[in-house]
Amino acid sequence: MAHSGIEILWTGHNLVRLLVGLWTSVWIAGVSLILGLLVGLLFGLARTGKARLVNGILWLYLQFFRIVPTVVLLFLVYYILPRQFNLNWPASWMAVLAFTLWVAAEFSDVVRGALTSVPKHQIEAGQALGLSQGQLFWYVKLPQAWRLALPATVNLATRVIKTTSLLLMISVMDVINIGQQIIEANNQTHPNGVFWVYGFIMLLYFIVDYPLTRWSHRLAQTRR
Repeated sequence: MAHSGIEILWTGHNLVRLLVGLWTSVWIAGVSLILGLLVGLLFGLARTGKARLVNGILWLYLQFFRIVPTVVLLFLVYYILPRQFNLNWPASWMAVLAFTLWVAAEFSDVVRGALTSVPKHQIEAGQALGLSQGQLFWYVKLPQAWRLALPATVNLATRVIKTTSLLLMISVMDVINIGQQIIEANNQTHPNGVFWVYGFIMLLYFIVDYPLTRWSHRLAQTRR
């Protein structure tokens, strides 16, 4: 009887290897999000200021990371930066750097948009109460901007997790790279293994991303 191909998942340590690869994808996405959100918060706050030069530089920064495809960004960071600045970081940390820069750019616009979307009458009411600029920010702008920014932030997190599939391009041993190695190594004995390996990888991404997607949907509903 011909193999269905699902046996490829149980052969040797293939299942464990795929889970280890998933962990690589998740921790790179997680660290990139933490660092990128922190930097993006600072950039977003700076973009709400009145310094035209700072606003212009940060606007160009945002446009660069929106226009340049992520795969090109990974190549630039992985191949160009080490040569130009003599960086000897592992490929996984070069990926963290690339994703952090991208997240910072995207989140800066989320922060700027959320802060500028706070209703003007709320700010005027705070000013009428005699609140200082610092008090207005902490007690009026920030609590409301946080609620406005949260759905977009969760959305950004799901995009980052899915985009880690490009780590294959810079030889990071993520779940896609390991899956490809398993398929190539078992091509003769499990010719239908490609369906099961990539099907299982799809399931893993779904398990990681779906809760975030549902959370983002609920947050969007509560804002209405």
